[in-house]
Order: sequence, then structure tokens, then C-alpha cells
Amino acid sequence: MRRVVAVIGGTEIEAEVDAAAERVGALLAKEDAIVVTGGRGGVAEAASRGASLNGGTTVGILPGRERSEANPWVEIAIPTGMGETRNALVVMDADAVIAFPGAYGTLIELGFALHNGLRVVIVGDWPLAVGATVQHATSPEEAVEFALASTSTR
Repeated sequence: MRRVVAVIGGTEIEAEVDAAAERVGALLAKEDAIVVTGGRGGVAEAASRGASLNGGTTVGILPGRERSEANPWVEIAIPTGMGETRNALVVMDADAVIAFPGAYGTLIELGFALHNGLRVVIVGDWPLAVGATVQHATSPEEAVEFALASTSTR
């Protein structure tokens, strides 16, 4: 069974974060992991782009009711009509979560992931003190390595 990794983070991102999120998506695709995101812009678009360009499967869990709100790199768009409440769905079926800097939506997704005992890896410097259950990665390669280490499929 294929592993599922949620990649989360902000919609307004710097070029460095965009490049790192795209690299994470590419590395996950090369490991045959399914990439799940919030489906729109920023980190979600970059990770989806990286996965898609490398033959990976991308899933976008959308807040609205229209598939058309998905970024062009989302293969499977799932409109929920739930608004930001859909954040829980982005991470709930994941085997691991890779988080880039973001805002409250990302924080909510992290909370759901941690509450459900998922492996969480934070890429880069994002001061979030949530305890020992979070690993910090210094590169996209390390993030994928940590996320896929000892994870089993559900």
C-alpha cells in the first residue's frame, strides 16, 4: 500500500519556501508516496507541482464546492464546501505531515496531526514549541527522509 504524506504551509510564501516545497513534492513522488495538500496556492501548489512533474499522485482537499479552485497540479481535487474546517481532512488520512511556515490554517492542521499521533516534520525555521513529537528538517531531502522513516501505511 502506498504511503500518504500531507504537505502543509502558507499561501503567501517566499521563493525559497516555494523551491523547498516543490523539492519535497518531487522527492515524495520518487518514493511513490501520495501527496495531499489543501489544493490551492503557495506551499500546496509548489508541492503538487513537484510531485506532478515527477509522476506522482496529488490530492487537493479544497475548502469550496468547486474543483476549479484547485491549482493546476492537483490530479484529484476534492471540494468539501467546508471552508477552513476542511483543514482536519488534509491531514487526517496521512501517514506523515511535512509542514512549512504558514499561518493559522497550518497551525490548525498541525494541531489535528499531533492530536492524532501522526509523524510531523517541520521544514525550516518556524518557531513552534509543541514538544518532542515534532522533528525539524533543514532540507527537503531530510524532511522526506524523516517523514518516511518507520512509517507504515494505515
